[in-house]
Amino acid sequence: MSDIPAETMPLRGDWSFPTEIRFGSGRVSELGALCVRFGMRRPLIVTDRGLAAAPLAERVLEAAGGPGIAPKLFAGLQENPTGVNVEDGVAAFQAWKADGVIALGGGSGLDGGKTIALLAGCGGPPWRFAWPGHERAQIERSPVPIIAIPTTAGTGAEVEPSAIITDERGPVKRAVLHPGMLPRAVVADPSLTVSMPRGLTAATGMDALSHNLEALCVQSFHPMADAIAVAGIAMIGRWLPVAVAEPANLTARGYMMAAAIMGATAFGKGLGAMHALSHAIGALKGYHHGLTNAVLMPFVLAYNRPAIEPAMVALAETLRLQGEAFPAVHRWILDLRRKIGIPETVSQLGLARAEFDRVAELAASDICAGMNPVPVDAGTLRSILDAAA
Repeated sequence: MSDIPAETMPLRGDWSFPTEIRFGSGRVSELGALCVRFGMRRPLIVTDRGLAAAPLAERVLEAAGGPGIAPKLFAGLQENPTGVNVEDGVAAFQAWKADGVIALGGGSGLDGGKTIALLAGCGGPPWRFAWPGHERAQIERSPVPIIAIPTTAGTGAEVEPSAIITDERGPVKRAVLHPGMLPRAVVADPSLTVSMPRGLTAATGMDALSHNLEALCVQSFHPMADAIAVAGIAMIGRWLPVAVAEPANLTARGYMMAAAIMGATAFGKGLGAMHALSHAIGALKGYHHGLTNAVLMPFVLAYNRPAIEPAMVALAETLRLQGEAFPAVHRWILDLRRKIGIPETVSQLGLARAEFDRVAELAASDICAGMNPVPVDAGTLRSILDAAA
């Protein structure tokens, strides 16, 4: 995949993997027709507070409108959406008498929108759908259709039937899981990402890398996920520095959006300590999830080295790196981080050593901790934070 010249690959297509995806610049114009197709005459567009003030929110509102369609904007989500945000969104859905949700944004808008749709259809609090006690509620069916529109190239939340929502009672980030959260359709329009600032482009791109990389490292047999992950990593290595340096480059933006979808497809195999720690730090500090993953990445990789050498050999071959595989991949990650301006340590993020024990305790109980290639507990997670300080 990484050897095919960009000019020979039109960045436009209709996919069904794992849901219907309409990929290509300008395809947000098809939103109104999708609303009609799914019977959404009064869709609630769910997004975060920052994105609501941007011009592209108005662009999506206009695209969703049309004869007989009355969209309504709900912008009550924080950057890390909370249970209260979701409850407010359900109230807005009911007040508007909405019949569908358009989830708009990065991880916040997508995860918040999907969870609002689930609860609007099934009722009750979000936590009955949260891991690990979610299985009983899986038999319920939500009639509320979801259309997802990503505005970043990082989370890949547009193609997964789950969401990460902050439970303020911890605070702790919890994984909400239900098959009804998989959007009926995704409009993946790279032109919606060109206004992302340099720092956000870098952080979300590293989030996509973390998904592909951790999925590749998970110790289970899943050759399809592994192939997608390796191709996604190579794509990010080639195009993320370009997207950061040239914000209006639609080719780079398109490949990064595709790589984000690939990461979310691959991590159906699982994730690991990088995400467990990142979720905990995000719940306590509110830091951007992709940025936290980017800072933790080389340190978690080093901890996992005894179990992931074979995966690193395959990756180093794809990336055409010279020398011993693991050190070469490790250097490649460090070099990529330097190119795009990622902080080197958690201390540079603002996380104090006095907070490490609390972070490690929360991370040890995260859904991703149990999938890490090398077993972790609060003590070993604390050692990773010490190394990353």
